[in-house]
Amino acid sequence: MGFFDNQPDIQHIPEGRIEGIAKVTGSGKYAAEYKVNNQCYGVLVGSSVAAGTIKSISLDDAKQVAGVIDILTHQHKPFVPGFADEAKIKEAHFGLPIFYTDKIYFKGQPIAMVIAETLEEATYAASLVSADYTIDKANVDFDKSHPGIAASNTGKERGSLDSWSNVPYVTEAEYTIQNEVHNPMEMHATIAQWTSDDKLKLYDKNQGVNNVQRTFAKLWNIPTGNIEVISEFVGGGFGSGLRVWPHTFATIMAARQVKRPVKLMLTRPQMFLLVGYRPASWQKIKIGADSNGQFAGIWHIAKHSTSVYENFEDGITRITRMVYKFSNLKTESAIVPLNLSAPTWMRGPGDCTGAFAVECAIDELSYQLKQDPVELRLKNLAIEKDPENGKTWSTNFLNEGIQKGATMINWKNRQPVPGQETDGDWKIGYGMAVGMWGAGRGKAGASIKMQRDGTITVRTAMTDIGTGTGTAMQNIAHDFTGISKNNIKVELGNSNLPPAPSQGGSTGLSSISGAVVATCEALKQKLAGYASLQNDVYKDALAKDILLSDTGISYKANFISYASLWEKNNLDLVEAEASSGPGEERQKFSFCSSAAHFCRVRVHSKTGKVKIDKMVCVVDGGKIVNEKAAANQVSGAAAGGIGMALMEEQPVDTRYGSLVGNDLAGYHFAVNADSPIVEVAFINKPDVNINPTGSKGLGEVGIIGSAAAIANAIYNATGKRLRNLPITPDKILQA
Repeated sequence: MGFFDNQPDIQHIPEGRIEGIAKVTGSGKYAAEYKVNNQCYGVLVGSSVAAGTIKSISLDDAKQVAGVIDILTHQHKPFVPGFADEAKIKEAHFGLPIFYTDKIYFKGQPIAMVIAETLEEATYAASLVSADYTIDKANVDFDKSHPGIAASNTGKERGSLDSWSNVPYVTEAEYTIQNEVHNPMEMHATIAQWTSDDKLKLYDKNQGVNNVQRTFAKLWNIPTGNIEVISEFVGGGFGSGLRVWPHTFATIMAARQVKRPVKLMLTRPQMFLLVGYRPASWQKIKIGADSNGQFAGIWHIAKHSTSVYENFEDGITRITRMVYKFSNLKTESAIVPLNLSAPTWMRGPGDCTGAFAVECAIDELSYQLKQDPVELRLKNLAIEKDPENGKTWSTNFLNEGIQKGATMINWKNRQPVPGQETDGDWKIGYGMAVGMWGAGRGKAGASIKMQRDGTITVRTAMTDIGTGTGTAMQNIAHDFTGISKNNIKVELGNSNLPPAPSQGGSTGLSSISGAVVATCEALKQKLAGYASLQNDVYKDALAKDILLSDTGISYKANFISYASLWEKNNLDLVEAEASSGPGEERQKFSFCSSAAHFCRVRVHSKTGKVKIDKMVCVVDGGKIVNEKAAANQVSGAAAGGIGMALMEEQPVDTRYGSLVGNDLAGYHFAVNADSPIVEVAFINKPDVNINPTGSKGLGEVGIIGSAAAIANAIYNATGKRLRNLPITPDKILQA
């Protein structure tokens, strides 16, 4: 597999990412980099209108281009059982029924796919495809549309609004966030190859090969095992690879149509259109407290955009119900259909958006109360029990995270009155916020192959989207076997390997860690079975008492070499496989990961420029299996928070439904110059109930709350409360 193919001969592999050498030498292949014999190329053609119906498509000029093999449209495509009629399309819940509808739902929607011998020929021919439409009125204006959509209850109301109507301190405000786009480094790409009439091989960028496998098995009505999906190296996802997108389906149809392997790679502008985004949102928060700062109640209303052809619910108000002790709580939400492509999950989905409003509102309340924002949060945290269901938190060390973060940022230097600290033209301020995420775990499988020389390969279908999953698997296998890391290899990202959940939602390591532990135990027991034929003491050996090394197996000081085991039992290879998942602990406890965000900012009084001077993030992620990779995850997420707070937005031309600046020149996100070296710290206390390693996911909490901390720091620096993201210099100057 790619993690170890063509590795240079290095005697002492440096400590770090297990796939690092493959990545920096180029031997690790991403989806678009595989070479498949007789491969041709596909290029999508997008609609030029935002709403309507296709009357006709002109293909004659495109077909004259040398090298063009075929062109897919809604009038010319292979039969797909799962799209056989309107009822089946609805039943499939796939989203956009690409090439199986003449309806146009958004500008840029694929209406054709040119297939040619070379990418250049396909690209040129695609530029010659045109269409006539019956044009309908399109609506892409979220700001004008959301007031007309009524919100409905989300979750059970606690207490009542009336019971805190007379509290002395109340803050009520509205908050908005613009569309934000994932923009992973690697573009989405697919190579589809039908190896027989009912067998399909896919090289595809995604965050879950088994999800892709299941989706297309259902649509094509073929056995799941007949589809092999390979996604060994993924250049970032941030949620964009969690679902199966129409361009992958189109590539499979194209390969079926021309009876050859077809490669499709999206362009950067197409990435803004076809693989989701964080939807624009509007929120209203009303929060109250008594004179001691005890929260009396909260009312949170949230609305966000979705597409007209698919309803997407981001769950913005979920975090409001998790973190604090609100005896009175009401949450409402609504989705607003627009003629835009479908949004999807983006790092810290829902909670990231909701935390911005909630944590800014709490900050505003703290100034009304004249109480320290740190102390106000500490006295209102729901540390012992989940306020939503009353279950005891298995572990929740958010209070310790807040206290540690305050020390690291020198919170004592913060001025309680805004606008008091200056350095020339720069105003200096401190801000903080918190984030929380439900710590999930799914059922996952893993296997181990052990060679005669004692080296092992740990295998799973789970992808590694850059989070360090492979390295964590190596570390866990080392800890639970005793075999040195240099003798542990990893294979992942292939649907032929033991099944595992998608890599996303901070559940990857929490899920696969249990499977790796279970497989290590299975390997120990299998080896002990062979060893018992040489020494009876191994007959009653338990996995926890068995120790493996690079040369053999030990139990109660009884050592047997692998060479002896292999020879006596006539072995060439030893294999073990196991799976692990959540159990009764989910009925007893609630599980969460959390983070405390602190920052110090400088705001230029003449230009409105914001500089993040210092940023601290303290995370409760259970036991940290790989501290370097974990810190990288958190600092990267915090940088995403900087982008969210200060620069990221995808404008839409409300006249024509076009995206504006949908490339890396027009869409601004945080780069190294915008971010300090984020100071990351971990509580590093295992959660013994969640899985055998005690580790909890932490990929989301690094961004949840970070934008709010920055906005709160800007207020502390300037006295200007800015509630609409991104907070650009013009907004600061005009406030």
